[in-house]
Amino acid sequence: MAAEADECNLIMRKQFLRILIGLILLVPGVAKAQFETFKDSVVQLYGVVMTADSLMAIPAVSILIKGQNRGTMTSERGVFSIVVLKGEVVEFTSVGFKPQTVEIPRNLQGNQYSIIQLMVNDTIYLPVTVIKPRLSREQFERDFLKTKVPDDALSIARQNNNEASRSFLMATMPVDGREATARYMRQYAAKLCYSGQVPPMNIFNPAAWAEFIQAWKRGDFRKKKL
Repeated sequence: MAAEADECNLIMRKQFLRILIGLILLVPGVAKAQFETFKDSVVQLYGVVMTADSLMAIPAVSILIKGQNRGTMTSERGVFSIVVLKGEVVEFTSVGFKPQTVEIPRNLQGNQYSIIQLMVNDTIYLPVTVIKPRLSREQFERDFLKTKVPDDALSIARQNNNEASRSFLMATMPVDGREATARYMRQYAAKLCYSGQVPPMNIFNPAAWAEFIQAWKRGDFRKKKL
């Protein structure tokens, strides 16, 4: 039994070595084939961008590979050069011209491709504006005085600093770290001031009663009409 087991292990080792050697010999070939395929798909795209009506060079034209983050721009003479792949779409854009796209042929022979890209002017039509003079000096003065001038920064600041705005902001806005710390320190100081004794109650304070009576006479506690 031991001899049969050793013979079986020897056969399995030989098969494993054959498979390993085959993979070692196969991997470089596959990698080389993939590299050759990728190398064949790389194309050097170059050319010039010109206007369609006067054949003038267009500088600073944006040239982007559609769907990619790769691109370039034309020089002062409209010349460009960029590396692309076969089958990719190249988009040409410039202010004042309609966008143009060029697809690199998949069955292109070789690794170079030159083009002369023509750009068409993009005409923008604005709505008609009719300018009419004032009928009279009196009408001009009337319209000028009724023209509402928007508030400047100083006027807006004054409006935001009135008593009603400040009261609303104080009641609605949350306190920041500095205000919260100051409030806690005041409460803690008042607690330490009466430590070990009963804090006074304003119900027995004559000054507090006098202030309450004055406020009652002034009408501070009356319900205000909105």
